[in-house]
Formats: sequence, C-alpha cells, structure tokens
Amino acid sequence: MLEMLQAGLDGVLQRGKAQLGDKTMIDVLSPAVKAFSQAVGEEKSMLEAMQLAVAKAEQAMKDTIPMIAKKGRASYLGERSVGHQDPGATSSYLMLKCLLETQS
Repeated sequence: MLEMLQAGLDGVLQRGKAQLGDKTMIDVLSPAVKAFSQAVGEEKSMLEAMQLAVAKAEQAMKDTIPMIAKKGRASYLGERSVGHQDPGATSSYLMLKCLLETQS
C-alpha cells in the first residue's frame, strides 16, 4: 500500500510540477503519504496507518481554503481562489477515504 501511495504521489508530482502550498492535490497527498509511511515505520497495522493518513488528508484538504491557487485549474482564479476548498485536494481526500472504507 505504501508503494502504491508513494507511486501515485510521485506520478502527480512529475506530471503537474506542483509543490506543497500551490493549492493542489499535492497538499493532501503529500502529508497523507508521509503519515502513512510514518505509521508503517512505527509498525502500526495497515488499517491504523490508513486511518492516520485519512485524518491527515482531511485536515490538509481544509487547509487549502485560505490558500491562493498557484497551479492547476484553480490558478486561473488567482486571488479569487482564497476562501474556497481546492477541488483536486477534495477529490484526493475522497479517494483516500474510499481506500480506508474498503479496509474497514
């Protein structure tokens, strides 16, 4: 699971050239993968690791609200993107949440 999550993050980074703070799906995927990896390193179960990753992803998704979009479709809005949750971040959170729900 960690390899799959990391490969997904790496693929998005390679294709989109976005970074943390650009108000994109990277702002959710990166902290979620990091949380999952840390949990695996602490020898937590896959379910526990995924729960931690999804919790981190949810917070990271909400943290996109005050950001200014610098990449992706939302970047066309510039300052008007402030105050809105990033759609890519939201869809990334929802995918991770679905992964968790299939394990429960």
